[in-house]
Amino acid sequence: MLTKHIGRMRKSAPVYSTALVGGLLLAPFAASAHPHIFVEARLEVLAGSDGTVRELRNVWRFDEVFSSSVLMDFDKNTNLKLDPDELKEVGKTVRDSLAEYDYYTNLTLNGKAIKVNKPEVINVDYKDGQLLMFFAVKPSEPMVLKGNKLSFGIYDPTLYTSIDFPSDSELVTEGDAFKGCTQKVVRPDPDDVIAENKATLTDAFFNDPTGTTMSKLFATRIDVQC
Repeated sequence: MLTKHIGRMRKSAPVYSTALVGGLLLAPFAASAHPHIFVEARLEVLAGSDGTVRELRNVWRFDEVFSSSVLMDFDKNTNLKLDPDELKEVGKTVRDSLAEYDYYTNLTLNGKAIKVNKPEVINVDYKDGQLLMFFAVKPSEPMVLKGNKLSFGIYDPTLYTSIDFPSDSELVTEGDAFKGCTQKVVRPDPDDVIAENKATLTDAFFNDPTGTTMSKLFATRIDVQC
């Protein structure tokens, strides 16, 4: 269960992934490919009894600076906290704004990119000066495990936000269908990625504020072979 991990999640360190700024998640035009917002994350990939991927559960904890800016933007009654209706408004804003970015979810099935459906709700809390979001997304088409190679990652195509998984134990798979699979957590080294892909990483990758699909090469992910 995601909720049992919320209390023990620690402060994040930079990796690459997410675009949150302004009112909240308004897809800013980043001046350069450097993270400005830092998120600590947990990802749980659940398999159903039918041997397909059922859903991906996310927990995101934002850094104190960004969290305080959200507090100022959404604290409409100025009581220096986010009340239930204000938290709900934050979640709605994020749910609407992240749709075009596929909720920063990078799924592949034998190399084919798989999109995700809009989550039913994004739950939000504000504790100890940090904004916390948790939600689940489902693949838009069946992802059968048996006999296939799958990858599950989280990244921001604009590189505006850094999403960090503090340890490999924060990226997990659950469900009997995964028992016959091998899996590993991959944490790409940015310098190695650039060196290996310098022929295709053009100036547009570093300067295009809308992001490019090449940024997924930097994403921390789980690779699964079944």
